[in-house]
Amino acid sequence: MFDSLDYLYVPAPDFPAALRFYTEVLGGTLEWKIHAFDAWVAGVRLSAQGPVVLLADHLAPGPPILIYRVADLERASADLRARGWQPEAGPFGMPSGPCTPFRDPAGARLAIYEQQWGDAHERFKG
Repeated sequence: MFDSLDYLYVPAPDFPAALRFYTEVLGGTLEWKIHAFDAWVAGVRLSAQGPVVLLADHLAPGPPILIYRVADLERASADLRARGWQPEAGPFGMPSGPCTPFRDPAGARLAIYEQQWGDAHERFKG
């Protein structure tokens, strides 16, 4: 059902400090940074493969959200609901497509999204 783990959505209430930590301390590569809808978000690559770290100043402090791509959000949501899954909120828009957040039984934050509007990470680079 899950195609790939594409993003780690990381709360960054002090956005400049978080950006410095992920680039200067951890050695990540800043691939893009945007300001839209009164929020700062940056895409940082920590390794050649694996998910992009999205630093976001609009997320409430807490653990990161693991965002998995699915081929069809509506079908994946229906399949998961049939197994007892409960979304935390209705789908919200992110630059690549609609996304639905949920929590596992221990409270870990996860989400599924469908890439409908192209690869935003590639569009924002540079």
